[in-house]
This record gives sequence, structure tokens and C-alpha cells, in this order.
Amino acid sequence: FDAAYAPFIRSDDVPKSIFEIPGAETCSIEVNSFSKYAGFTGVRLGWTIVPSGLKFSDGSLVRDDYNRVMTTCFNGASNVVQGGGMACLDDAGLTEINTLIDYYLENAKILKKGAEEMGFKVHGGDDAPYVFIDLEGKSSWDMFSKILTEADVVTIPGAGFGPGGEGFLRLSAFGEWWEQVTYRLCSP
Repeated sequence: FDAAYAPFIRSDDVPKSIFEIPGAETCSIEVNSFSKYAGFTGVRLGWTIVPSGLKFSDGSLVRDDYNRVMTTCFNGASNVVQGGGMACLDDAGLTEINTLIDYYLENAKILKKGAEEMGFKVHGGDDAPYVFIDLEGKSSWDMFSKILTEADVVTIPGAGFGPGGEGFLRLSAFGEWWEQVTYRLCSP
């Protein structure tokens, strides 16, 4: 379970952790990082939760093998990066993170509203910094090229997420100029 977007979830009825689901501790691993909500995208600082209840068929703990592989293959994060992570978790850091998340979620609402006003069926934009536009069978690469050349807006072709993403276009709410983007997308 990728929990990197968990802090964007504001709906009470949506789990923020796989472990909120009964029985998950026997069949799930949760991965999280500061990449999305604290802007650590290039820094790479994260964590993994491998519960003791997750076992191989012989009864041995998955956690033990996971720890062995991770400590053998990786040296860990540098002290500077760890210091940045700790700063994210103090009161000032958490306040700043929540302010940024609120800002990104507002951007997502602007993008979602603009896409809906253009007549598109959209997914996301609530509890997430992304809006997926249903292209109703059109090529995501073709639509990406059209929007880039006609509106000077960079989008993300759904095909980049695998075969299931084809036919969709992803708009990202990370940034500072979404009113202008929405205006460009809505202009003839």
C-alpha cells in the first residue's frame, strides 16, 4: 500500500493506512515517504511498515527477511536528509506541510472544476493532488501533444502509468499557477 498521499485524504470514510482495514496486518506491507507531502521528491526519505503478523508459509516473519535485504542493499539516508525529515515532524514542519497540502488540494479543485466545465468526466481532485480526465477512448499521447501545442500546458499521458492508464490524462495540482492553466485549457 502506497501511503505517500495519505496526508491529502480529508474524507473521514477513506482509510489513510492499509492497517485501518481489518486483517491487513497478515497480508500487507505499507510504504510511505516525505516525497509528496513535504516536497522530498529528489531527496528520497521514506519508511516501510512490515507487520509481525505477515508471515511466509513456513511461519517465518517477512519482516526479518525484509530487514536483512534492506540493511544489506542500502546504507540508509544521510544525516542531512534525516535532519530534514525530523524538521518535517516538528510543530512548525507539520504546520507548513498542512498549509501546502491545503494549497495543493485547492489547486486540484480548480483543475477539476475547469475540466468538468469543459464537459470532461473526471476522477480525483478530492483527497488527492491529481485530476484524471477520461478521454473516452482517445489516445492519451495525442491529447497530451494537442494540449501542449495549443495551450502550452504540460499534462501527463495516462499511458505512462501502464495499459490501464491509456485513455486518461493526469493533471497535477503541484504548482502555483493553476488559475492560468485552467484558463488556457478552457480557452478556444
